[in-house]
Amino acid sequence: MNLQELIIQKLAPYWEADLYLKRNEFLCLPGQKNTNMYFVVKGSLRVFIEDETEEHTIRFGYKNSFISALDSFLKETPTNFYIQALKSCTLKVISKSEFLKFVNSSKENEQLWVQLLESFVVQQIERENDLITFSPQKRFERVFKRSPQLFQEIPQKHIASYLRMTPETLSRILKNLD
Repeated sequence: MNLQELIIQKLAPYWEADLYLKRNEFLCLPGQKNTNMYFVVKGSLRVFIEDETEEHTIRFGYKNSFISALDSFLKETPTNFYIQALKSCTLKVISKSEFLKFVNSSKENEQLWVQLLESFVVQQIERENDLITFSPQKRFERVFKRSPQLFQEIPQKHIASYLRMTPETLSRILKNLD
């Protein structure tokens, strides 16, 4: 059993509700405080920010993954992020207070939380390293190797944003795979 499966199994008594989002509906917007943690049962979402000219995709959530406005969850302040459903979604919801009850209920659960946070940090470090160090082709290859499900769940224009390339560059890379 992997880390996420173990956490989901142990969280079963703590889930507070299911939440349903329609395609393009927002789970949260910048300036909102959102201290819930979500587990994606069905569908896909993206986490992004905007500057004056464009959107920048930071992260995705899809079946069997956790998603949260992590800045708001951890600091209990308004988030800087948008979280938007890319497909209709079913999410399990747990508030921070209930999640902390789970975490504090045993040393094992504390360790699971630390491992989950570590996995988030490692993923973010890998992404930053990819963006700073590698060519678009190499970024694509590394993300494809780490997360092949991404390419089945997420529209190409959002993957291109995540990879910090134009949709045309991503299209060329995918075309050359054939």
